[in-house]
Amino acid sequence: MTIGIGLVGLGKIARDQHLPTIARTEGARLVAVATRNGEAEGVPTYRDLGAMLAAEPGVDAVVMCQPPQVRFEAARTAIEAGKHVFLEKPPGATLSEVEALIGLAKARGVTLFASWHSREAGGVAPARGWLARAELHKVAIAWKEDVRVWHPGQTWIWEPGGFGVFDPGINALSILTAILPGTVRLTAATLETPSNRQAPIAAQLTMQTAAGIPIAAEFDFRQTGPQSWDIRVETAQGELLLSHGGEALEIAGQTQQLAGGGEYAGLYRRFVELVRSGASDVELAPLRLVADAFLCGKRVEVAAFEE
Repeated sequence: MTIGIGLVGLGKIARDQHLPTIARTEGARLVAVATRNGEAEGVPTYRDLGAMLAAEPGVDAVVMCQPPQVRFEAARTAIEAGKHVFLEKPPGATLSEVEALIGLAKARGVTLFASWHSREAGGVAPARGWLARAELHKVAIAWKEDVRVWHPGQTWIWEPGGFGVFDPGINALSILTAILPGTVRLTAATLETPSNRQAPIAAQLTMQTAAGIPIAAEFDFRQTGPQSWDIRVETAQGELLLSHGGEALEIAGQTQQLAGGGEYAGLYRRFVELVRSGASDVELAPLRLVADAFLCGKRVEVAAFEE
């Protein structure tokens, strides 16, 4: 069974990751693209999802790559049309809308997949296995990058529902909640928000595990030069360091040899498996932590951001 895929939102992440990965994924085939801007190569391009669904009966599943603020309506439309849905991260602008999609997908008998690409990084599974046997002391996260490099001209990211620095920061939280045993609870947050924007440019989070292990996270969109995507876990058995967004792993000072394959390759293999088995996979722990930060975080106004 080959799954015919329609992709919605032909932005940077779709061109860089989704299109080439779909082309390499056994059991998946790109049928069409819906986007307000640009043209897809080799398949029909439509200006909206409705037009694509009406014209392309071969679309079995829809991949949502548009900004989170508009993803709910598109996902609902696809589910109500009987299509399976793959949600780029974050899966939605709010917890309640994603929970609504879970109910809709179950009622229609289709697959819903909330993808967390950073969990597919090569070091994540080995880190989880090692930490399950370790005595944890504390965790420190530094996730700092240059917004002008990674999100050029993407004004939606600064609007309500756009997440600001949590757009990359949620990747760190997705890894954190994958590698640590038990639940993670947010206890405090500071959100540094430019005077001319609605979403934070930097954030500091204080969290802890159910067992009381302290976790500190620093997210920053103002990093220039080398970028930082690191998670350090101090344990009685030595320090574990996940770096390069989870693609590199050191344990007690020893570099670990990791299997390659690519984050999005793992996501699409999982999506194909879910569709074929009639299952869904929507894990909300990373989004819940972001929601908690906005709910109880202290807002600190900082200098205006101009691109």
